[in-house]
Amino acid sequence: MARATARWTAYAKKGIVGKRTWCLTQPEGEIIVNKPLSILLAAGLVSAFVFSNADADANADTGSIEDALAHPDRSSEDLERDARSHPASVLGFFTLEPGDVMLDLFAGGGYYSEIAGYVVGSTGKVYAHNNAAYLEFAGQALEERLAGNRLAHVERYDRELDAIDLADDSVDLLLMVMTYHDLYYKTDDWDLDAEKFFATAHRVLKPGGVLGVVDHVAVAGSGSAAAQELHRIDARFARADIESHGFEFTGELDVLRNPDDQLATSVFDESVSGKTDRFVYRFVEPGG
Repeated sequence: MARATARWTAYAKKGIVGKRTWCLTQPEGEIIVNKPLSILLAAGLVSAFVFSNADADANADTGSIEDALAHPDRSSEDLERDARSHPASVLGFFTLEPGDVMLDLFAGGGYYSEIAGYVVGSTGKVYAHNNAAYLEFAGQALEERLAGNRLAHVERYDRELDAIDLADDSVDLLLMVMTYHDLYYKTDDWDLDAEKFFATAHRVLKPGGVLGVVDHVAVAGSGSAAAQELHRIDARFARADIESHGFEFTGELDVLRNPDDQLATSVFDESVSGKTDRFVYRFVEPGG
């Protein structure tokens, strides 16, 4: 125990955002004690502690989702988006924690990738995935976000969906934000194979890993039809579809629901853009 050092950590665990504890760790990194500071002080386990400059560094572990959202390097555009995307609630619901590996599928400009990178820290990894079409849609946003290696825990991961080569059982959270419906959107230049996607998701997720899905709600009973013109998906269809492919539904979050949304309107229409009715579903890979 004499060799142990105190390290402050803040993390979001099982949806509890901002929980703060002190850890006593050996130099090898093994956690000996993970208790509130008051308990450690009372037990005489911690008598002094030092904060280093590295704790405030942009590439250091910040741990909590709240701290990630308050990171000084975040852009004004991202801060503005927070009000309508509620990332603290969403990522907390999906149980993102320090040390996790997250695959941000079709990450676009990387809004969620950046936040998650601050959370997972140096012991985790975020793969900001895009295929060629999504890179074109994102424009320069992703390059600007990743310029100068400012996000040390986020790796740009350009692959077509059928070329994802992450290791088996390596991902804690597979995140799909307004992209699940794209599995059922078809054009000459875009034709994803949903069956292959679900097989890949099962392969890369750890047992007990989370498949987190956020998407625009379509008219009930419309199935996948609205994906084509409106870029929406029937919420009941989505849940049944994902469950039918072997994932366990473990809950939903209503923080992004909007009963005033015009469900027959394209999500790109200015009248609803940024304020659509969105479902947030959490699924788990069996075996955890």
